[in-house]
Amino acid sequence: MRALRLPSWGRPPVLTDIDQPTPRGYEVLLRVEAAGLCHSDLHVLDAGPGDMPFPAPFTLGHEVAGRVAAVGPAVTEIAAGDRVVVYGPWGCGECRRCSAGRENYCDRRAELSWAGMGLGRDGGMADYVLVPSTRYLEPIGELDPVQAAPLSDAGLTPYHAIQQCRAALGDGSTVAVIGVGGLGHLAIQILRALTPSRVFAVDVREEALAVADRCGAHLSTRASADTGRILRTASGGYGVDVVLDFAGTSSTLDLAARCLRANGELVVIGSGGGQLTVRKPGPLPQGGRISLPFWGTRPELAEVISLARSGALRVEVERFPLSAAHEAMTRLRAGDLKGRAVLTPD
Repeated sequence: MRALRLPSWGRPPVLTDIDQPTPRGYEVLLRVEAAGLCHSDLHVLDAGPGDMPFPAPFTLGHEVAGRVAAVGPAVTEIAAGDRVVVYGPWGCGECRRCSAGRENYCDRRAELSWAGMGLGRDGGMADYVLVPSTRYLEPIGELDPVQAAPLSDAGLTPYHAIQQCRAALGDGSTVAVIGVGGLGHLAIQILRALTPSRVFAVDVREEALAVADRCGAHLSTRASADTGRILRTASGGYGVDVVLDFAGTSSTLDLAARCLRANGELVVIGSGGGQLTVRKPGPLPQGGRISLPFWGTRPELAEVISLARSGALRVEVERFPLSAAHEAMTRLRAGDLKGRAVLTPD
């Protein structure tokens, strides 16, 4: 079978032929139908030896949907032909958090030699992927796998972030979504589906703001020196109750601090390497809170898939064959994608 693999740290990925795995025990073999491409993949590709807490080589791809091709002899709850999406942040499977479906916050993460599928363990940018347990599989029914695959991160991550600050998103509240890319455009749809908040979208690209409008943003504005004032004015002069920063650069964190309301919540999802000085007094308003959510839980993935099957979520995708993965990565790096790039085996 073909697989897009990182051969070693600091080297470009290679599309190569490897042996197709055979499921044993509780393992499940999926025939991949779609695999999303994420900025996290670029962070992996840009890492040097020792930068990541897991070894290479491995197959890339942590947003995966497909059909069950074969199951190990201990598997009884799923069968060949079933269509599923894969929960990606695999943990130890044994600690209290993993047992509760919160493997994204596995207590033994530092002891593991992987962070999840496509992150130290072989992922789904391949013809087939081996999943260690049925607990990582969520049925998708008739949902298009090209739609389902990105939901396992691009949908799950903002859903988890929003659930963590739901108490601040009640009647009369406002929320700013900074960065309307693969995750941000789904965050807008989730906010509109689950909360009464007024949603303000910020991006540097006009085409991204057009996507935000289609997703239901109440206000879309291009990032500029005046953006903080625009958001404060739109929120009645008080500042926004919640900022969801999907970029995480120094400039977006500075904007977030300037437009955040007193006792507001800054949620940093993007891994742009920015820094914000935290001191008292400092750039954050009184009562300000910061959270750094990571991915999401297994029960939350089921809720995201349910939202998508109801029609409340629609991923903006650009499709690429697996053989064009390098082109997709180049365009993602250049910021030249509208939504999520999705690879399909060819």
